[in-house]
Amino acid sequence: MEKAKFVLSKSKVLSQYEKLKELTPLISYSSKTNQLITPILEKESDAMFSVHFENELKHINDLSRAIFLAQAWNEEKISELTKKGITWFIVDNHADLATMKSFLEKNTPKEKINLLLRIKLKERTLKTERYFVFGMPFRVVNEQIKLIRENEKINSKLSTLGVHFHRKTQNMSEWDLDYELSNIILPETFERINLVSIGGGLPSYYANTNVDVVDGVFEKIKKLRAFLKERDVKIMIEPGRFIAAPAVKLVTKIIGVDSNNIVVNASVYNTDMDAILVPVKLLIEGELEKDSGDADAFIVKGYTPCSMDLFRYRVYLNEPKVGDQLVFLNAGAYNFTTDFCDLEKLETCVVE
Repeated sequence: MEKAKFVLSKSKVLSQYEKLKELTPLISYSSKTNQLITPILEKESDAMFSVHFENELKHINDLSRAIFLAQAWNEEKISELTKKGITWFIVDNHADLATMKSFLEKNTPKEKINLLLRIKLKERTLKTERYFVFGMPFRVVNEQIKLIRENEKINSKLSTLGVHFHRKTQNMSEWDLDYELSNIILPETFERINLVSIGGGLPSYYANTNVDVVDGVFEKIKKLRAFLKERDVKIMIEPGRFIAAPAVKLVTKIIGVDSNNIVVNASVYNTDMDAILVPVKLLIEGELEKDSGDADAFIVKGYTPCSMDLFRYRVYLNEPKVGDQLVFLNAGAYNFTTDFCDLEKLETCVVE
């Protein structure tokens, strides 16, 4: 059987990155979204890179451009990371922050540290219990910013002190950022910080995404930028999906058509776990509108025996046939694989 494959466009990666420059020059690509994009951006842009594990660092040559998000560390680990050249850190809980503060009181890193405290924002999802909510309560963050600035042993070893927060990328109801921050960050805290970083990325376009709402997110970030500029605070954004998704196509073949059911030579389990986890549904190149008059509704499923192996539950196509190519768009975000049914990891072909 001919194998499906991903096609990654360098030019699309870079054009998406350039679109973000209208928001801020401080951009940190969330490397976990698609690690193959990281070396492209390192070579061709001035991007930084948000990483969560040491094994992700192999994708980055210049580790001064890495922002390491801490999770259950110790002082020895902090020392190892700083010796590798990492100076940017995001801390999301009180215990890990206490470890960092203890390290800075006892040690003088070769380079000054950039430290961001992750603040917990209220979730607005319908099923909040599905997600762990990272971050410290806003009262703790306000208090800790004050204590850090007043502790000369720590403050003298910092280059940047700021606040980080996270919004789930495709949740369109969570973007009134200036209003939220003005209600939880004290005026005196704004005077003590240099930077606010937006984690969680920016949304991309899918079959089940409202395009108008996506465009509105940019305007809300610009509004936040103006709000922060008035307080002499810079803004950083952490896009992952916005860059990765549109830069990659998933090229498949139709291997079966039964009535209005299409089977392709791939599975969401080795191409598009987003379809199950988020869930977002990939657009198909050339798909038609419901009322076009030239199309019928089809289900597009993967070739495993799982009933959840669905790329699209309803898509309008014009007489698809076995052997036809079916190309999924915006397929570059979180296209990780599983070993379900011993599925193989698909090849990614990089093109200019």
